[in-house]
Amino acid sequence: MISEAARARIDTEAAKFPEKRGALLAALRIVQDEHGYIGIEAAGELAAIFELSIVDITEVVSFYNMLYDTPQARHHVGVCTNLSCSLRGARSLLRHLESHLGVRVGEATADGRIHLGREECLGACAYAPMMRVDDRYHEDLDIDSAKHILDSLT
Repeated sequence: MISEAARARIDTEAAKFPEKRGALLAALRIVQDEHGYIGIEAAGELAAIFELSIVDITEVVSFYNMLYDTPQARHHVGVCTNLSCSLRGARSLLRHLESHLGVRVGEATADGRIHLGREECLGACAYAPMMRVDDRYHEDLDIDSAKHILDSLT
């Protein structure tokens, strides 16, 4: 399941820490980058590498919202709905994006292209409303600019 190239990257990360388990998050990202998620088979392999139990691995995966234990849409979109963004129209923006994509928050489009979610806070309140698309922030959004961003995703 974990390729030789990924295993080499994991070993390189583990060498940076006094205890191997310090590289666990990096290893999880490496596996997820390779497969799109961290399934039970990969969790078992990581458990063996780090001398942990599968439960230890799955607990970490379930704790972090950027790690996934099931196949995912190609793009993750999260609209910030915290106070500053909400005061500047984020909740309305989110409703428009739900309608535009034909999904509700927490769902993926039928083609598997976009998963739409909400974020509690993205830490850029001065640029509200905003959304995260994968690992990139988009700020000072209006409905048209947000739709344009989503429509450009492949």
